[in-house]
Amino acid sequence: MATEEIAQPKSTVVDWLLRVVKGVLVGVGFITPGLSGGVLAVVFGIYEPLMRWLGNLREKFLQNLVYFIPVGIGGALGVVAFSAVVDWAFANYPAQFTWLFIGFISGTFPSLLKTSGKEGRKPWHWALLVVMAALTVFAMRTLENSSFSQLTPSFTNWLLSGFLMGLGAVVPGMSPSNFLIYFGLYDKMAAGISHLDFGVIIPILIGGVLCVLIFARLISLLFKKHYAVMYHLILGIVVGSTIAIIPRGVTGAGVIAICALLFVVGAVISYLLAKLDEKYAREPAF
Repeated sequence: MATEEIAQPKSTVVDWLLRVVKGVLVGVGFITPGLSGGVLAVVFGIYEPLMRWLGNLREKFLQNLVYFIPVGIGGALGVVAFSAVVDWAFANYPAQFTWLFIGFISGTFPSLLKTSGKEGRKPWHWALLVVMAALTVFAMRTLENSSFSQLTPSFTNWLLSGFLMGLGAVVPGMSPSNFLIYFGLYDKMAAGISHLDFGVIIPILIGGVLCVLIFARLISLLFKKHYAVMYHLILGIVVGSTIAIIPRGVTGAGVIAICALLFVVGAVISYLLAKLDEKYAREPAF
């Protein structure tokens, strides 16, 4: 019994700041075309406990709320502070910026793989991962070549945009920003958020919260009953979506060198972050 008490995580400044940093990166993922906030939430060990809590809000509500407050703060900072930055970066340095985030995802994959097998895995789970990765690449490449009608900014369309953002939280691998680009709403959303236009922000928040609350319980139940299957499906989405966003047509020795350097920097930072995170529980211990 004494051993179990010692093993319980302690709320420290480092642990708190780690959750803020993770929230920032997840927030950036939500507004970055080609990336997925849900994937980054999985990568940084936030996804599963968050879905479990949102699937049963009354269970240890205050303890879980306190645990996720720094994640929420970081997510808000990531979305607001980086909305203009992301828009500018993708307009001027899309390949370099994308390779930095591919590095972030790749650096934490060993830790994610370890987490996925904590309840055991069978050979067919690997096959499931590969098939899901291939399907994700196919779906994203097909969607990339599709064309959608342009939508006019309105309360209803921002509400639907928020619902898409919520889907990006509960369906790892889905990049809501891609859809918003196709609908002609992404640049307007980024501008609205960066200028704190609450006519844009409020309906997006409402739509996102509604979507997450609707689907979180289902996701929580699936994790509880089919942990290995769910995690290997999600791993496949992580791998496939990462492959799908690899920039094509990058030329020039200097540009390639910078992309490679940013990839390494992102991978090292996220790997060290994951190793530091191993000193703490990956889930709320409530």
